Amino acid sequence: MNVFGPGGWVLVVVIAVVVVLLVVTALVAVGRARRLDRLHVRVDAARLGLVAALDRRAAVVRAVAATAPPSALSPTDRRALRAAARAAEAAGEERGREAAENDLVARRGPLETATLPPDLSAELADADARVVVARRIHNDAVRDTRALRGRRMVRALRLAGTAPYPEYFDIAEPAADPGPAAGASADGNDPAVARDAARVVVLDPDERVLLFEGVDPARPTETFWFTPGGGVEPDEDAAAAAVRELREETGLTGGLTGPVWVRDVVFSHDGVAYAARELFFLLRVDPVPEIDVSGFTELERRTVRRHRWWTRTELAATVDVVYPRQLAELLGDPGSVAPADPPVPIQ
Repeated sequence: MNVFGPGGWVLVVVIAVVVVLLVVTALVAVGRARRLDRLHVRVDAARLGLVAALDRRAAVVRAVAATAPPSALSPTDRRALRAAARAAEAAGEERGREAAENDLVARRGPLETATLPPDLSAELADADARVVVARRIHNDAVRDTRALRGRRMVRALRLAGTAPYPEYFDIAEPAADPGPAAGASADGNDPAVARDAARVVVLDPDERVLLFEGVDPARPTETFWFTPGGGVEPDEDAAAAAVRELREETGLTGGLTGPVWVRDVVFSHDGVAYAARELFFLLRVDPVPEIDVSGFTELERRTVRRHRWWTRTELAATVDVVYPRQLAELLGDPGSVAPADPPVPIQ
């Protein structure tokens, strides 16, 4: 065959295009591998900073337990708080650190911070604020790393190598305190607003769960998925709020069961920090219904982008942010999706 004939030129062009594509792909892959390596380093550094902030807070709490006046803590609560602080420090960087920190926060419940000496109160508030900031830095690094690792090229070429898949660090934070040692908000400044909420886990016949994709107006580039629900009004209980919110957001009605789970969380939305206690109820639907969002508020129309039904497998594999974090794990355990008294604590 004459290479420089009509057919030969076509072959040369095809080979050249393939070579160029391979070179470009290789360059892009190298660039993403380097960026992924930097992100893994960032996650590791953020994790170390978070652990340091947690260790400092645990040390401050131990000092509080040892020196707080009798009006701030009973002897029993003092011993329990000291033991919880030591357990948190002993957990180090292990996965059990989240549970230990949540227990430490729970043990701080009886603490009357308003009666603490001003210097100790200020140090405790500062330690809380530093934990909030360190946790946000860590979780932001995790989010960016997971997003890149979810790219098709990164997965196909295994650019992450043997690096472990980064995990979010989610813990409850101390509730807002009107005293001088008020708990830090999600941005480490103003106290968080206490808020009760009711949410609904809607499951179809195939055990898919209904989730909305939302965005925080203060951080419009960050999206997340969440269950239907909202705040409890002053004149209603959580079950009534769940029924009302479900009807307004989805058009669905029906008998709810539960609550099945309870979640204590501190978060910010549109620049306002909230300390929320969320009760989750359960609704099973058959057949799969049409979702009617005509009852959305003006804020919901601006911040909720879409809805979809998720399988447990999809939830376990996604790099998207999903609340509650344990949703895939919980849906995989039939015993977890059932009314409980008291409701099962989740994160």
